[in-house]
Amino acid sequence: MNEMINLLPSLFSGAILGTIFFGGLWLTIQKALHARKAALLFVSSFIIRMLVTLAGFYFVLQNSWQKMLVCLAGFLIARTVITRITRKNNHSEVAIIKEVPHEA
Repeated sequence: MNEMINLLPSLFSGAILGTIFFGGLWLTIQKALHARKAALLFVSSFIIRMLVTLAGFYFVLQNSWQKMLVCLAGFLIARTVITRITRKNNHSEVAIIKEVPHEA
């Protein structure tokens, strides 16, 4: 039981890292839609998000593969949550067009 409590900070750290990574990706996509230099925005965002994520995983690791695994689980949980939050309802945006046969 004590080990489980010791792994909780790793889970929360992974969730925070995942939120930063995938939330940052979502923000980058939103900004790139209207940016003049979208490629530069994507590359710089990727480098910053990756550096923050790798540094976070490195500090959580502390020579324990269990902490790394729990941190990865938190990261993937954050991915699922961010994906569900940012997903748009495609059913309301899709327009159904009825095809009318051409009469000659």
